[in-house]
Amino acid sequence: MGPSGWKENGTAMFRRQGKAAARSAGVGLALAAAWLCVPRLWAQQPPLIRVDVKLVHVIATVKNREGNPVGTLAKEDFEIYDNGARQETAFLTRKTEQPLSIALLLDTSGSTAKELKYELDCAARFLRALLADGNPEDTVGFYDFAYDVNESPFTHSFARLDRDLKVLDRLTRSPHPELGTSLYDALYFAARALELREGRKVVIVVTDGGDTTSHRDVHQALKAAQLADAVIYPVVVVPIASDAGRNVGGEHALAFMAQGTGGRSFMPTSGPELDKAFSEIINELRTQYVLGFYPRNVPLTKDPFHKLEVRVKDAQLRVSARNGYYGDAEGSTPDARVAVTPDSPAPAVKKKK
Repeated sequence: MGPSGWKENGTAMFRRQGKAAARSAGVGLALAAAWLCVPRLWAQQPPLIRVDVKLVHVIATVKNREGNPVGTLAKEDFEIYDNGARQETAFLTRKTEQPLSIALLLDTSGSTAKELKYELDCAARFLRALLADGNPEDTVGFYDFAYDVNESPFTHSFARLDRDLKVLDRLTRSPHPELGTSLYDALYFAARALELREGRKVVIVVTDGGDTTSHRDVHQALKAAQLADAVIYPVVVVPIASDAGRNVGGEHALAFMAQGTGGRSFMPTSGPELDKAFSEIINELRTQYVLGFYPRNVPLTKDPFHKLEVRVKDAQLRVSARNGYYGDAEGSTPDARVAVTPDSPAPAVKKKK
């Protein structure tokens, strides 16, 4: 299995053999003797055949018309299209059968200072509920960001995460909140960290949607999430209900990222609504499907980004899944595939001790 646990790449090599190669033991002895003339025989061997064994994974959430998750479907209930070409679903697993890695991102910039206490309390309740009932290998990595991005190690320990939240609460009570918001950088760093982890991968970001100091843009952050096969759930805290005074552009950018990865956006306006948003995310995570397929007869374009479409046969249901992945492009060779893991090393990020 590849390091990311979601897309595996490999090449199987073998040589064609003549039909007489296994007719008798005598032939085998003759072949053994023939190795005395290896140079001449080697030149007559057919060329190597390369067989691509790439496996693509897709996380999908299915809901009925009432918006309730449906977690009882089988592999045969799904259809997958890669660049428009129908693919055979190789396997399906459900919810907690796959370990879950969540990157939880909290915006601590000055624009969120007023709501931060509620966000931290809701996040603590969310983490307690998530880790109390699920796969024992589920882990959470905690990130807080303003101008800088700070990272805590992934852990299954609620006590460790709760301690980090309480420390953050004390630090952000400063009368001079840190200026700047590096939202897209935080998403980028979290996606790069998730890329090396196995199982299902999710980014939950609690923010007001603003970005003022990132070195990456929304497209770079989304690409990093796509490469990591991570689903993004933006929770946009909206203290102002009207459009005036709100970063509507940031909200739309986060909704765009959620749609591209198979997640969805939430816009709570109060503490109770934030609790409800976290509760709905947990329900979705516990009813997710993991689909896998081997790309076959896919029409290639010059763009290495393959367009994915996941459908369910029941017209009464609707499915959410990422809209693509990075794979082969027109003119690429087996030795020049687009890597799942970018060639450049992961950028530096401040790690908490």
